[in-house]
Amino acid sequence: MRRLLPVAALYAALTLPAAAQCVMCYRTAHSQQSARARVLNAGILILGAPPFLILAGFVAFVMHRNERFRGE
Repeated sequence: MRRLLPVAALYAALTLPAAAQCVMCYRTAHSQQSARARVLNAGILILGAPPFLILAGFVAFVMHRNERFRGE
């Protein structure tokens, strides 16, 4: 069950529609053509990926160290 929870959370995060826009970005995208709006949405999601990956790496590191010390 403990291994299933992170997988379920990751699946839920990847399947939900991504609306990663602040109000200013939303209005800018809404006033432009649909192709430019899609590019702006993609850019916002791409810029959000590195902090998420850093956080995921930190969580994995902490979990790995916790398992190692728990075994001693």
